[in-house]
Amino acid sequence: MTVSRRSFLAGSAGVALTLGMPARAETERLVAGKGVRQLLPDAYPATSLWTYDGSSPGPVLRFRQGDRLRRRFENALDQSSTIHWHGLRLPNEMDGVPGVTQDTVPPGGTFDYAFDLPDAGTYWYHPHDRSWEQVGRGLSGALIVEEPEPPEVDFDEVLLVQDWRLTENGEIAEDFGSLHDRSHAGRIGNWLTANGLAAVERRVGRHARLRVRVINAASARILRIGGEGVNAVIVALDGQPLRSPEPLTAPVPLGPGARADLIVDVTAEGGEAAFLYHLERDGGVPLLDLTVDGDARTSRLGPVAPLAPNAWPDLALGDARAVDLRMEGGAMGGLSHATLGGETLSLRELAARGKVWAFNGAVDMHERPLAEVRAGETLRIRMVNDSAWPHAMHLHGHHFRQIGEDGTAGALRDTALVAPDGRAEIAFVAERPGDWLLHCHMLGHAASGMMTRVRVV
Repeated sequence: MTVSRRSFLAGSAGVALTLGMPARAETERLVAGKGVRQLLPDAYPATSLWTYDGSSPGPVLRFRQGDRLRRRFENALDQSSTIHWHGLRLPNEMDGVPGVTQDTVPPGGTFDYAFDLPDAGTYWYHPHDRSWEQVGRGLSGALIVEEPEPPEVDFDEVLLVQDWRLTENGEIAEDFGSLHDRSHAGRIGNWLTANGLAAVERRVGRHARLRVRVINAASARILRIGGEGVNAVIVALDGQPLRSPEPLTAPVPLGPGARADLIVDVTAEGGEAAFLYHLERDGGVPLLDLTVDGDARTSRLGPVAPLAPNAWPDLALGDARAVDLRMEGGAMGGLSHATLGGETLSLRELAARGKVWAFNGAVDMHERPLAEVRAGETLRIRMVNDSAWPHAMHLHGHHFRQIGEDGTAGALRDTALVAPDGRAEIAFVAERPGDWLLHCHMLGHAASGMMTRVRVV
């Protein structure tokens, strides 16, 4: 397998960029604004983008399990915005969805976010107002909640992966909202970065052990994470520990919004290649480039132990109510008409309004939620992808388990990747009252119709 950056714009790895560093404990402001960064190699101009606290990705916010997050969001953009704390279990009014959980924050406005962090894991934050544009302009950042007793590793590395659509002069392409993108796979870029770099470079010794937290912050691209010159196991998905670590024997798919925690042992000899990469059709694109120099220790460390689980309520599958969710529309789909705002429109009429997707025959959020459930009740959602494109279905404020054909419950996730013409059933215990968004995290798909909600009472 060839690891190469040639899948994207010409240039070499190793671009200078101010990285998001761990936020200081006393920092309580998080400012969305505009900035300039050298995303492409030095032969290209710098890129104008949108930042949190002056950097893209934004500062890595690190906490300990049980801490309280307090941030005053300040909007220095000329667009309204909010912050959604992706994957976190939090009060509904802190979820950051304009028109559902809070009012949008206008230019020059502020909003105070404050909530406890009960679950250790890897999470991230991003806008939920025009997210299909604002995420594509650079607004995203990692949020790490550390365990009381983290695993013993030599490095704890965060890789926040962003997908950029750049012009030949290094600027972000202004074709946001393209109907072609929305009706196909979404806005796929032509330049991939990890922490704003062509690849994160580290010098390590053989037998070093790393914890690598991969966050897919792309607007639409599905990542496929593999390794070379390393022995890696998956210990957590979407922030939640697996019951048993799973060897990374084939690239693991991560839909937009999804995360994977890996424990990586460096097996390459000095001078040999060691990478974590995203697999494209024509080769691998390195995200973490390890230069092996000497030995970190004389022999490889022992087996990787599971992470301590977070406390989640048990599913009551036998008594669970089930609802159906059919995904319809898009290019080469069979959608002929759907309702929008109570009006039945043809696909041509919907497309004229920038809408090409529907859930259960309805575009955007219907006046009625997909389901209304009591706190403590288990809900099953049977999803059918009646379209030619994959969808990364993200549930706010909760984690679910995917139910297999044999009825067994899988790992805790907050984002499920549903293949074209595929099916997936998820089940979760409703917890905190409020309306919780369920949408496709291909952000253009959500903007063009793929949004609904679950109401917890």
